[in-house]
Amino acid sequence: MADIEEARKQFQRIDADGDGFITAAEFKSALAQQGDWNVTETVAEAVIKSRDLNGDKVLSFDEFWAYLNK
Repeated sequence: MADIEEARKQFQRIDADGDGFITAAEFKSALAQQGDWNVTETVAEAVIKSRDLNGDKVLSFDEFWAYLNK
């Protein structure tokens, strides 16, 4: 099980605009900042879709947390 405070920090770091949701573009950008330049917009969208529980094409913290605790 992940540490919720560490997860919140990680979520906030990825959520560049601070709106409480991670978009595919923010996810792609966060990976690029960590040195993974191979992730395309299409791949980022697929990753978000696979973790998006309500189908709104973005990740809320609850969805992010649920994924970390799988």
